[in-house]
Amino acid sequence: MRKLFTSVLACLLLASCASAPAPTRIALATSQLQSDVPHLHVPRAGLVTGGQPDATAWRDLHAAGVTRVINLRPASELGSRNEAGEVQASGMDYVQIDVAGAGDLTADNARLLWQSLQAGSGTVLVHCASGNRAGALLALAAQHSGMSPEAALEFGKAAGLTKLEPVVRERLGLPSLASEPSRCRASAPNC
Repeated sequence: MRKLFTSVLACLLLASCASAPAPTRIALATSQLQSDVPHLHVPRAGLVTGGQPDATAWRDLHAAGVTRVINLRPASELGSRNEAGEVQASGMDYVQIDVAGAGDLTADNARLLWQSLQAGSGTVLVHCASGNRAGALLALAAQHSGMSPEAALEFGKAAGLTKLEPVVRERLGLPSLASEPSRCRASAPNC
């Protein structure tokens, strides 16, 4: 029941859940997109998260209903790849928010992500290298919707949050997991 409530709340508060063809197409195309986007998650209608998509994945993502890509990887992680050009050439909007590691999980970046999610319509892909930073920043951005810290953490996990959980718990004001050693610290790069 709690997961259902969290999913409904996230859906209502983070974006409109009005039935639209894009989320349906994403749901139908999920198995195909898993080969294009590592660690693919669909934490709610209209939102897809995951790791770095292949350079050839953009057309499939657009065909599945993605209209905006939010990349959390800094340019230094992309090398010579022009992801903005790849995405825009496939007909989607592109936003880049630099989150190199735990130190960049800031209130400002969470607010910027929240604003980017609210702009426009259609399905949004939020990605980093593995999906961990995407889930982490989405958990922090969820607070802008009025979501409780516990619900925000669960939403982040549904979006790919893994080893950054101790940092996210701290930023959300939640107790740490005493039984789990902290694998990621706020000062650790690329965590």
